[in-house]
Amino acid sequence: MNRLKDASSPYLLQHRDNPVHWWEWSPEAMAEARRQGKPILISIGYAACHWCHVMAHESFEDADVAAVMNELFVNIKVDREERPDVDHVYMSALHLLGEQGGWPLTMFLTPEGEPFWGGTYFPKEPRFGRPGFVAVLREISRLYHAEPERVLKNRDAIKQHLAKVETSDGGVLGLSDLDQMGLRLTELIDTEHGGLQGAPKFPNPPILEFLLRYARRTRDGAARHRFLLTLERMALGGVHDHLGGGFARYSVDERWLVPHFEKMLYDNAQLLELYALGFAETGRPLFRQAAEGIVAWLKREMTTAEGAFASSLDADSEGKEGRFYVWSLTEIRESLSEEDAAFFAKVYDITEAGNFEGHNIPNRLISGEAPPAVEERLSSLRGKLLERRAARVRPGLDDKVLADWNGLMIGALVRAAPLLGRPDWIALAGRAYRFVSGSMSRDGHLGHSWRGGALIFPGFALDHAAMMRAALALYEATSEASYLQDALGWRDVLLREFMVGETGCLAMTAKGADPLVVRPQPTHDDAVPNANGVFIEALVRLAQITEAGDDIRRAAEMVSRLVGVARSAPLGHTSILNALDLHLRGLSILVTGNDAGTLHETALQVPYPDRSVRWLREGATLDDNHPAKALAASGAQAQALVCAGQRCSLPVTDAEGLKARVREMLAAEPGNAG
Repeated sequence: MNRLKDASSPYLLQHRDNPVHWWEWSPEAMAEARRQGKPILISIGYAACHWCHVMAHESFEDADVAAVMNELFVNIKVDREERPDVDHVYMSALHLLGEQGGWPLTMFLTPEGEPFWGGTYFPKEPRFGRPGFVAVLREISRLYHAEPERVLKNRDAIKQHLAKVETSDGGVLGLSDLDQMGLRLTELIDTEHGGLQGAPKFPNPPILEFLLRYARRTRDGAARHRFLLTLERMALGGVHDHLGGGFARYSVDERWLVPHFEKMLYDNAQLLELYALGFAETGRPLFRQAAEGIVAWLKREMTTAEGAFASSLDADSEGKEGRFYVWSLTEIRESLSEEDAAFFAKVYDITEAGNFEGHNIPNRLISGEAPPAVEERLSSLRGKLLERRAARVRPGLDDKVLADWNGLMIGALVRAAPLLGRPDWIALAGRAYRFVSGSMSRDGHLGHSWRGGALIFPGFALDHAAMMRAALALYEATSEASYLQDALGWRDVLLREFMVGETGCLAMTAKGADPLVVRPQPTHDDAVPNANGVFIEALVRLAQITEAGDDIRRAAEMVSRLVGVARSAPLGHTSILNALDLHLRGLSILVTGNDAGTLHETALQVPYPDRSVRWLREGATLDDNHPAKALAASGAQAQALVCAGQRCSLPVTDAEGLKARVREMLAAEPGNAG
């Protein structure tokens, strides 16, 4: 029987009518495999995944294929977004087999959950140089029963490698080391299209932030240009939804023209921060429009009734990838006047022949930006086409609420708001925050995924780290003490339940969570920044906000441990390196006194990579260790003090003075550490 009908995951529910006897991931499924003496087939994917749908239609909906699966295996279906820990373990196993990763992930396990072979998408019939799925199933089953020694040899080799964890080499990094890495990264950026060279092209937000931090720190014009070029080409490309806002997962080509059409919350959260920084750097309307488009899409299509944010939009609709987003020239002409249609088609590269498989992906890679009056006209035309597009069959919405992805978006909204003059975004973030912190927590611990009242609990390290960082962003923006208390609580959960003393790194899973074949402790960034990188940034920011001795010591110790891990593969650990940059050169801005709102707003307009902000409200006190304790108590007048390490400036009392003081202190040469 298929046991997915009561699942909470939209992805699992897509498979509830398959003739496959699917189980959810559970100890009961393992016990069933042991009882029957069968290996396990685990299939991992997610709701927005195009090739997951293809394999489902070809094989999992086919009665003959399902009969072979049911006869030979105990079959488990997993939503990777609900169980990133399970996905990480088995994706790591696939890499150890020398295979390139991707979804759907198809792995074969012993009844104890130990991987021994696998792949990604298998076609029903042999093609693409891949064997047919039924032939694979029969051969794996034969090997498992007839040649157990081969299975055990593979199992043992994979388990041995999975058990290895990245450890610190004990080395240190300073600003000069970060500068050398920044210079090397600059050379890797595509000078024509932006982004890392080649195709497919992913945005890689932590890497782009590292590039910007390097450019701001060293005033390297080439690095700054390549950062801005990347934002420009993405915003002009087809990977950007020009009508509805937001960005697709990645581009399959090197020009950012043809997207893989799924739209993920976590990508857009990270890109919102980057476009806000790009606007702060240049004032370019293109970057403002990209950021505001992300939030318009978020509010229109991704906000749940509870005020939190849904996970993703499918790549497919009506069984075809991208159908919802592409246009014919005829449709443009039917929707607009003859003159407007010709104008829009010229700007957005819409032709009779099409720019993608006979269809058109709206883009401005050829036409580029336009004067304000032209942009105003285009805005009206985009609105008309968006209205027409809304009548199409929509891609599937995965409306589960993930604590970690919501934490990333909450933090992004709060950080972007002052840079773009959008205080309403802080209210939007606050509503989502209240839902996650309230409805998705138990006894101070977060769950991971919520849908329809069902909560997957306990949550993972990134859930707590991303929400800790979001809480600190909200505290900086509002000075409400409850946000700081939440951040401290989640910090303590991470240190107590997730920190592994032997390695000094966070494990993905809490100590009391259901055991896997190994307890994963990844440190490298993937599509989302790694929990260790997010946590270390939150610890550094917390220390700069409070200047409390314990917070400073804890942040410095964590920086030292994780920098030693990041040294071996810097590009894979840029979230850690970005936190190191904040630790070495970030300013702490303290605002005190009556009627200090204007100074507080000015402080928040300093881009977040350069600063942490605290508004000391009446009745609040500073730690005895705080270097500005005496100066802050010197009067009731509104004032701001800018601190770097244990040095603080004299108070400034007006916005222009604060801006000048920040520029002056950022230009000073900080010492190396780490």
